[in-house]
Amino acid sequence: MFRTALKRFENIWKSYRHRFVPWVVLNLSKNEKTLRQVTGRSDDKLVPDEEVSRSLLKLFGALLRGRGAQTHFGTSEAEQHAGGPPCGHSAMLQCLGFSIARQPSTLPSAGTGVFVTKGFVPRGATVAMYPGTVYQAYEPILLQSIRNPFVFRCIDGVLVDGNDRGISKMVFKSCSGRDRLGPFMMSDTSWLTATPQNPLAVGQYVNNCSNEWPANVCYQEYDVPDKFPIELHQYLPNVNYSLDRRSPLRCVVLVSLRDITAGEELFSNYFTIVH
Repeated sequence: MFRTALKRFENIWKSYRHRFVPWVVLNLSKNEKTLRQVTGRSDDKLVPDEEVSRSLLKLFGALLRGRGAQTHFGTSEAEQHAGGPPCGHSAMLQCLGFSIARQPSTLPSAGTGVFVTKGFVPRGATVAMYPGTVYQAYEPILLQSIRNPFVFRCIDGVLVDGNDRGISKMVFKSCSGRDRLGPFMMSDTSWLTATPQNPLAVGQYVNNCSNEWPANVCYQEYDVPDKFPIELHQYLPNVNYSLDRRSPLRCVVLVSLRDITAGEELFSNYFTIVH
């Protein structure tokens, strides 16, 4: 019985460690090549925020136009939320020149990974987004963090809970419904399903790199600017835990470190602060 339980824990841990941030931090000496050193938030930018905004606006605008066309031709709201016509990935391929999808990882025991399925990713492209509830450093996340390998820590201590199950899922849906402004949804809950309407919103399943599998993408923090069109907020896969409209919404995107071709799995590196 004990050996069975131990074996089960070992299998779970092998899967968790590919994403679990504390494990990465505790293994700095063993994985120095997998870490990117930064001195502050401004130093984590591989590309300017304006470039990230342009990519998101281009894709989200196409998704909005596609949704309007679906509605015009009789696609119901329920069908759209369940996936509807597969326009998300085709819009991504058309707008960004590539598409990505979740598939079984090539890493042993890593579970799900994210792959470039079509097209070509140039260096500096916004490849994915890390969805989830955004917690400020002073906000409680203890219950949500238990056995949760999807909690991402930003440079300034802000946390993003990208778990699409359990209490994390309930918290996100509750906060998303709270923030609605009239007819406008201020965030996208479809990333909690198997068919997110924003095809970028799978970044929580990108596995950490290793010395054998070097990183081809990196995390970059992105605060949504005030001028971001309100009608496009419905495609943002993040929501603040507390209702605070004074501070911008924190998002985390994954940016390509090099050219990436179709068939490659995405591997990320994690930053460490250098004082």
